[in-house]
Amino acid sequence: MNCLFCKNPDTEVIETRLVDTGEAIRRRRSCPKCQKRFTTYERIEEFPILVIKRDGKRERFNRGKLRVGLQKACEKTVISADQIEQIISSIEQELKQNDAAEAESSAIGALVAKQLKRLDKIAYIRFSSVFKRFVELDDFQKEIKKIL
Repeated sequence: MNCLFCKNPDTEVIETRLVDTGEAIRRRRSCPKCQKRFTTYERIEEFPILVIKRDGKRERFNRGKLRVGLQKACEKTVISADQIEQIISSIEQELKQNDAAEAESSAIGALVAKQLKRLDKIAYIRFSSVFKRFVELDDFQKEIKKIL
């Protein structure tokens, strides 16, 4: 690793430790030439998951965007913020395990709906109304009949 200050290619590692729940390694380094110290981080390079939207456009999977949708659906329900984070993490993990570089937004929505259905029926209906694009009152009634 080149020194950050003098560009010396021969630096020494003084200390190494895991950070971010084992997802990265922090290395404290020292340069024998200029005697300065600096920190580097080593992480696994992950390939981004692309989401194929309904209109065919592709965008990177965004945890924040999914979180906002879940928070709206789970507002005033018994689902906690920790449970929302667990849902997001499990969806992301499942997408990564499929080894696919792309995923349909409808497939992601179905995974989320499946988990919400187990946890809270109201949150499930709220999420489904957006995900499945309910337009008429009949759409709500049909979905409620399915879960009863």
